[in-house]
Amino acid sequence: MKKLNLLFVAVVLFLGATSFTYAQSKIAHINTADLVQAMPAMKQAQSQLEKLQKTYDTELRAMAKELDAKSKQYSAEAESKTEEENRKRVEEVQTMQNNIAAYQQQALKDLQQKERDIFQPIFDKARTAIQKVARAKGYQYVMDSADGTGLILAEGFDLLADVKKELGI
Repeated sequence: MKKLNLLFVAVVLFLGATSFTYAQSKIAHINTADLVQAMPAMKQAQSQLEKLQKTYDTELRAMAKELDAKSKQYSAEAESKTEEENRKRVEEVQTMQNNIAAYQQQALKDLQQKERDIFQPIFDKARTAIQKVARAKGYQYVMDSADGTGLILAEGFDLLADVKKELGI
């Protein structure tokens, strides 16, 4: 009976010790926004997007300028034209306005899609590097300490320097 009690106490102590060890997970944090901004590929991607946005802006301004010129011309000539011609001109101006709005919406969609296409490989590369460094250092959890992520206190180990080193930046 004494041996059974001793065995029971030993099992309880063993289970308590192992569960205590499992409860102490290693946690680190990293500011992913700072990491991604430090990556050279991000600067290139932002430059590409800005160039594309400027192209769309230039085209939209040219379309708006053409619409404005045509509107002014039609307004100035309205009294000398027939009612039928003025109606057709109003329809033409409305069609131009609709085309500009459609172009603007399509440009916005294109920019959003291009942004996803350009940034996704950068985010994937950062995530892969974070995982590699965290595993190498024995961390089970890595929390994002960027502003707005919900992390209030980040006093643990910061992986940023190690991940930058992994990425060569």
